[in-house]
Amino acid sequence: MSNSAWNYELAFSRNLGLLSPEEQSQIKDVRIAIAGMGGVGGIHLITLLRTGFQKFHIADFDQFELANFNRQYGANLTTLGANKADVMAELGRQINPDADIRVFRDPLTKENIPQFLNGCQIYVDGMDAFEIRIRRELFMSAHRMGMYSVTAGPIGFSTAYISFSPSGMNFDQYFGFEPSLPDLNLFARFLAGLSPRFLHLPYLDRSRVDIKNHRGPSAGLSCSLCAGIAAMEVLKIVLRRGNPRFAPCYQQFDAYRGRLVKGRLWFGSKNPIFRLASAYIYKSLNSIR
Repeated sequence: MSNSAWNYELAFSRNLGLLSPEEQSQIKDVRIAIAGMGGVGGIHLITLLRTGFQKFHIADFDQFELANFNRQYGANLTTLGANKADVMAELGRQINPDADIRVFRDPLTKENIPQFLNGCQIYVDGMDAFEIRIRRELFMSAHRMGMYSVTAGPIGFSTAYISFSPSGMNFDQYFGFEPSLPDLNLFARFLAGLSPRFLHLPYLDRSRVDIKNHRGPSAGLSCSLCAGIAAMEVLKIVLRRGNPRFAPCYQQFDAYRGRLVKGRLWFGSKNPIFRLASAYIYKSLNSIR
């Protein structure tokens, strides 16, 4: 089909009944930033595009490799060695030729993050789980710039997710990040805050977690769960529907165990439950390092 035959209203007409025509039109003008186009970031982009969002800033400096095939949307034999952001932008334009997808190929830093986020209303986290410090810079910058943020992490066969409001608790307050702490401490705090109830631990083989090389078990089905949840959180925020829950609220759905837990981590990182959880995770990670 040529671009001249493209019609936004027809392409997304099956959304109607779940979204009103006015809501479907409204989301066309929302600009979303997604850092990372790998396991979760790539499918975040595709899911949001198929929902009808069409303005994005996406960032990734990495290239697709064979080890990405089990979970990353853009990974296939034709994209080996190609930049992830370039590949996902092209796939996105094949879904919506009118999509305005701005690609950032350089590694994100404290200095260029404001440029990456500029003009966006929402930041959706697609960073690798081990990229702790730059993740913190992204969330804190988004908060300072008055943006909402959403993270949905693929943990085991589950998704654990938290949203942040620019008028509420920020990333540092919730996760207790202190830049002077070693990376392993920060990683433990991130995991503790993301999934305080540890739904995935009973079946996770922790011997497969490689801290040194930043590798761990990650399933494609979990990335798909994350994308659906993240898109729903974005819709709730943008359309002011469905009573979105912001930090210190957390949620985790484990598909393997068929369980959903949700709670409120009062006082964030100062909560005794968080302190116990982060200490336990740090001890466990330190033992397998």
